[in-house]
Amino acid sequence: MKFILSIFLVALVTYAIGIYGSLPWWSFVVTNLIIAVALPIKPAQSFIAGAIGVGALWAGLAFGIDLANNHILSTKVAQILPLGGSYIALIIITAFVGALLGGLASLTGSFVRKPE
Repeated sequence: MKFILSIFLVALVTYAIGIYGSLPWWSFVVTNLIIAVALPIKPAQSFIAGAIGVGALWAGLAFGIDLANNHILSTKVAQILPLGGSYIALIIITAFVGALLGGLASLTGSFVRKPE
């Protein structure tokens, strides 16, 4: 139950900080760390919860923004990067980066917490 709650909280707080906050883009890392300290779960589960929460959120937001402008911007960015103009690859890379950052932040928070 704590695992599912952790995924939900990570995604919710990351969305709230990103959309409603005037903080830098990386501020969700600090909130993930705090959530991982507050909800005591195993380090591996903490990493997975942070990765799923942020990765799924970033993938969904990137896909939504991409659909809103008919893949124009993401295709141009994918042409600048070595992705061959594939907007899907750009969304996957975006989700991977978000998942990695969210997972490592949650893992760090899990290690910071005192063992029970």
